[in-house]
Amino acid sequence: MKIALWILIFLGTFSIMEFMAWFTHKYVMHGFLWHFHRDHHKKDHDSWFERNDAFFIFYAVVSMVCFYLGAETSFWYGWPLGFGILAYGIAYFLVHDIFIHQRFKMFRNANNWYARGVRRAHKIHHKHLGKEDGECFGMLVVPFKYFKK
Repeated sequence: MKIALWILIFLGTFSIMEFMAWFTHKYVMHGFLWHFHRDHHKKDHDSWFERNDAFFIFYAVVSMVCFYLGAETSFWYGWPLGFGILAYGIAYFLVHDIFIHQRFKMFRNANNWYARGVRRAHKIHHKHLGKEDGECFGMLVVPFKYFKK
């Protein structure tokens, strides 16, 4: 029974992270912490790293805290919470930073309906260089209107 609960917590955490990505992007990154996210929309530096990467670091720390609590206390569900956050972070990095923004030159030739829809939706978001107006959505759940042939 504990394994089933562990898996359920992991999957639930992964799913909730999609909401957190949307919420953080819309109300935090395009809100009061725009200063950190701005260079993701308009690159104003020569570094491979962006100030925007601070958000990745924040969620990595949250995941590590969950692991620590799972290991050092009776908070056993820290493990599936931490792994759910970590798995979403890896998926986000693969889709957003590698596939869409090509921070590493991989997955360049992916051209199925899902790949085209995700790229199209992200391109629409990035056409807005300012803090306002950019439509925000998660990484995995993209509005259906972008998945056209």
